[in-house]
Amino acid sequence: MRIDFSPLYRSTVGFDRLFSLMDALGTGETSQPAYPPYNIERTGETAYRITMAVAGFGEPDLALEVKEGVLVVKGEKAATEENKEILYRGIASRSFERRFQLADHVVVHGAKLENGLLHIDLVREIPEAMKPRRIPIAAPAAARTIEAKAEAAAPTVEAA
Repeated sequence: MRIDFSPLYRSTVGFDRLFSLMDALGTGETSQPAYPPYNIERTGETAYRITMAVAGFGEPDLALEVKEGVLVVKGEKAATEENKEILYRGIASRSFERRFQLADHVVVHGAKLENGLLHIDLVREIPEAMKPRRIPIAAPAAARTIEAKAEAAAPTVEAA
């Protein structure tokens, strides 16, 4: 089932990306390959980590790129010209490209390759302008003047 969001484009401004994301949800995981396997975990209140199993890939074979809110992880293994007769190939060494849609204000803080696992650390950094802030409510200027005059005119009673 496919939902047509085009009528909403007429009455909204700046929500194009939201509608594109909702449209992409309909395609599901079938368009994404299952290789390489990965985990996504929350490591803090605003911190996340993607861990991908990239056995056989070294740092020169991997590339990470963030563009327009999409993290792209590519792995390209150079073909080896060895004269080996492989009887069974259980370790995949094929090239891959995996895409992750990042939420607004999520940035990649770093990546490291450790024991065949690629760890990508992400943090949601909300700009100061977007954070909630308290707005003081000022009393009208005329009311403050009257209160100040009333306090000055009131007689003070001293305790005997």
